[in-house]
Amino acid sequence: MALFSSPPPATQLGWRWPHFSASELACPCRKHCKGEYFHDPRFLDALEAMRREMGPLPIRSGHRCRVHNAAVGGVQNSYHTKAIAADIAVTDKNRARLLQAAVNAGFTGLGYGRSFLHVDLGPARAWTYPGALGFWVRALGFDPMRNPVKPHKGSA
Repeated sequence: MALFSSPPPATQLGWRWPHFSASELACPCRKHCKGEYFHDPRFLDALEAMRREMGPLPIRSGHRCRVHNAAVGGVQNSYHTKAIAADIAVTDKNRARLLQAAVNAGFTGLGYGRSFLHVDLGPARAWTYPGALGFWVRALGFDPMRNPVKPHKGSA
């Protein structure tokens, strides 16, 4: 794992994740940093596994520098600042598939937003963002906070 002040060339990283780039996962602020990027192969392997199962994953937020994280209301020790988290855009049509793919890929931190699913490799836990739980309950047919999704056998 390494922290870069801006996304380095893929050749420097030994890039093996064909569906993602360092620049799309780097801090987007460009105000407090130059696109700070933290490289964690374990996280990228999980994202790639999720992508193989799900198809395209529109990343809304990957790594964040600490100042940008605070500016967008992120918690102080956010896994976004440790680059083992991403917020992935979601629609009502793909909520159930996206959640199952995340769990199958080994993501253990799950944050249920109205228009995104937060995934990370921190301790096993789940939370909802204001006004989001109803969207997930309707799409899944159950409350994922009370009845967590389990990985399918043979998954990551």
